Amino acid sequence: MKTTKLLALFLLLLHFSTTSNVKAQMPLPPTVPIWDANKVELKLQKITVDTYAIIPTTAEAETSKGIPQATTGGFIIGEKGVLLIEVMMTKRLYDQQIKLIRSVTDKPILFAVNTSDHGDHCFSNYLLPEGTLIIQNEFAKENLATNYEGIKQFMVMLFGTNRGIENTVYRPADIVIPKNSNLKLDLGKGKIIEFMNVGTAQSPADLFVWMPSTKVFWAGNPFIAESPAIPWLFDGFFLEPVENLKKVYNFLPTDAIVIPGHGRITNKAGIKYTIDYVEALKLNIEKAVANGLTLEQAKASIKMDEFNKGYTLFNWLHFNFNLPNAYKDISSNPKK
Repeated sequence: MKTTKLLALFLLLLHFSTTSNVKAQMPLPPTVPIWDANKVELKLQKITVDTYAIIPTTAEAETSKGIPQATTGGFIIGEKGVLLIEVMMTKRLYDQQIKLIRSVTDKPILFAVNTSDHGDHCFSNYLLPEGTLIIQNEFAKENLATNYEGIKQFMVMLFGTNRGIENTVYRPADIVIPKNSNLKLDLGKGKIIEFMNVGTAQSPADLFVWMPSTKVFWAGNPFIAESPAIPWLFDGFFLEPVENLKKVYNFLPTDAIVIPGHGRITNKAGIKYTIDYVEALKLNIEKAVANGLTLEQAKASIKMDEFNKGYTLFNWLHFNFNLPNAYKDISSNPKK
């Protein structure tokens, strides 16, 4: 069965344990829910002609304060219809999305893309019109088809019960993009959209959305937000994400408009913090492994306080996921 290592662990625990026992096994964030889908309000932000971001109303004020934000999405209006980017986690948020779209266009939603198999990017697919074609990374489709109920319980653990997550229903993607492949979609009148599957940048399910004519880039979870946020590398991988994050960053022009997965709209310079963090972590772990440190010794010594600038999830992510995954990958693949 194809699944991420972390999700496989969750599914195993869910099979043999009660929910309370599962929570005892997983290091939970300092606050659950991480953000509250029952309270999030979304707003429209025009980027260029016929191109819009949909972002939480709190993103502009709270991103730089290190407060985790709800999912950021958007849409592009084409000649005959709309391409929707992200489909949100719950019906409440999906309904807000549709209302925002309808405030500027009555054209049908022809396509919807999920940049991840995490539920906050895809769980409302079942609410889309029947004729809408859903686009995903190939791994995302396979993982959701096989593990939807496990992913749903994982999302409930992080985002709470009674938020509408439990009511979601699996709907499969119609168009899939294999690893190391791109797909170009013509929305008419020069609106070419490119979907990029570069491999694991946060999880194996990542998909990037690029509009060359306007230099607008939907970065998804790999670039979750600008400083002080650090990446969420909790899917069991490190070395491949480091290389793919750098590949994507180097691909972007300096004047690209970047819409991150969970934060205010930024630019290429705004996501450099993610690159700086993973490169620094890689160097620190390489030194630790070369010096024979155990994982616990590495966790005790590699604090990386220069990157701990107020992100409320820093300790949870750095010590429970990012650092251990870096240690695992680097110790298993020593430099020659």
